[in-house]
Amino acid sequence: MAEFTGERVIPGEVDEDLLNEHLARYFFAAPLVAGLRVLDAGCGAGYGSAELAGTAAHVTGCDCAPEAIQYARSHYSAPNLAFADGDCLALPVADASVDAVVAFEVIEHLEDWRGFLAETRRVLAPEGFLLVSTPNRLYYAEARRDAGPNPFHCHEFEFEEFRAELQAYFPHVTLMMENHAACVAFQPVGGNGDAAIRLGVPGAPEEAHFFVAVCSAVPQPPPHPFVFVPSTANVLRERERHIAKLTSELARKDEWLETAKADLSALHVDHQKLLAMYRAQADDLAARTRWAEALSRDLEERGARVNVLQDELAAEQAAARETVAAYEDTVARLEEENVRKTEWARQTEERLTAELTAKAGELARCVAFLQETEGHLEERTRWALDLDRQVGALTDRLNLVRASRWVRAGRKIGLGPALDS
Repeated sequence: MAEFTGERVIPGEVDEDLLNEHLARYFFAAPLVAGLRVLDAGCGAGYGSAELAGTAAHVTGCDCAPEAIQYARSHYSAPNLAFADGDCLALPVADASVDAVVAFEVIEHLEDWRGFLAETRRVLAPEGFLLVSTPNRLYYAEARRDAGPNPFHCHEFEFEEFRAELQAYFPHVTLMMENHAACVAFQPVGGNGDAAIRLGVPGAPEEAHFFVAVCSAVPQPPPHPFVFVPSTANVLRERERHIAKLTSELARKDEWLETAKADLSALHVDHQKLLAMYRAQADDLAARTRWAEALSRDLEERGARVNVLQDELAAEQAAARETVAAYEDTVARLEEENVRKTEWARQTEERLTAELTAKAGELARCVAFLQETEGHLEERTRWALDLDRQVGALTDRLNLVRASRWVRAGRKIGLGPALDS
């Protein structure tokens, strides 16, 4: 199915005003081609060719777009209507084989429009004529000032340029102006002024919406003014006024929008500053939170460690108290035992002196051991008395006593206190 691209008119897919604007040209041309052989160059979807076939002897519609020709063939048929693929610079008909060439809204699409005009002269019979239309560049540029140039147009014409180009190939050119009113009106340029007044539409070519020309090699009777009244009213003029009003309102709204954008820009700057402050505070808060969490974990670990140490200290204090009590008992026992053993040592010394005369060296060591043992006993006695203040020192000294080689030696020979418990 042919698709409306924004330029080729497809019935049912375009605005009614645009369709009426194109149909009006074919309604205008239909009486002029009555009974003639017609070539519709650039026929597009074929609706115009079908309209011309209602009065012409035969109509051939040609277009360079295969999809357009396919659409035309599938939608329009008549015994005197045919469609053919063809380029406007190589029209698909023989020399001097048609009485009229119709080319509506085609010439502005061609880079080589002069080649097209020469090609129409080739296919036209000597008394044939070219019926051609094109937009007025001045009006069209104003109408599209917001949308920009039409990308489908290669060259647009002003009035004098259009007339000059046509007259270069056709000695006789009658120009008409096509305008939108409450209808679509066709009137001659410089023709009957009364007709222009009766039509009530602009009479100057510079104000026309489109140009329509009848071109021929021999004089042709000028076409009469023509008015096309569509089945749906054409509201283009009112729409243009409405668009102008909307444009004014848009300009005011654009001013308001620029002011709002400036305010928004200022608010955006303030917002960015606040956002930067917020992010800095958030980062600082996050860092402080991490520090607090780490500190909390450290305090919890330290608290747990303190509890363990307190338990250990309590256990050690209890053990120390038990040790002190045990040492107090031991000291009392040792004092009693010291007196007894001192006497035993004295007696033993006398006995050993008598018995170990031959072993003087060994006896001397034993005497020294006994003297050292006595000194340790005295030291332990003083240490036991000071045990309440120096529990730790008592433990070290007790360990020293236990580690003494003299004590171990004394134990081997049955001398000295039993300290293993």
